Amino acid sequence: MTRKILSHFQLQEERARLRALGQKLVFTNGVFDILHVGHVRYLEAARALGDALVVAINSDASVRELKGAGRPLINENERAEILAALRATSYVTIFNQISPRSLIAELLPDVLVKGGDYALDEIHGREEVEAAGGCVVSLPFVEGVSTSAIIDRMKKRF
Repeated sequence: MTRKILSHFQLQEERARLRALGQKLVFTNGVFDILHVGHVRYLEAARALGDALVVAINSDASVRELKGAGRPLINENERAEILAALRATSYVTIFNQISPRSLIAELLPDVLVKGGDYALDEIHGREEVEAAGGCVVSLPFVEGVSTSAIIDRMKKRF
């Protein structure tokens, strides 16, 4: 599975290869700390929008900035490996910033996807993707399923 985990440079090379073949690249990002059915459904739907799906995950340091000192529960390399094992995922990369905007601007995917808990105007990289002729899609949010909810249930049981 590690062959699916790419550096930003390797991902740029792969983007150029896909573009030369006329293939559509889909991009999404997130923490993906505890993989759950909402993630799996979301990634399957995102992959269906193109020929290849990039899942960019926040580094451990950026997760701590976003979610607090107790997160992530699973380190960045293990999260990347888990995501790479999924059929829907073509490539995984790790980014260090809070926002993936600069990575999105470098890759200029054909389709930028986020979950329905984000309004289109809240999606980082939207302007860059649309300016390059790509589209931005907000997929339906799976109600009642979230990493935070799973963590809260676990805390209540123990």
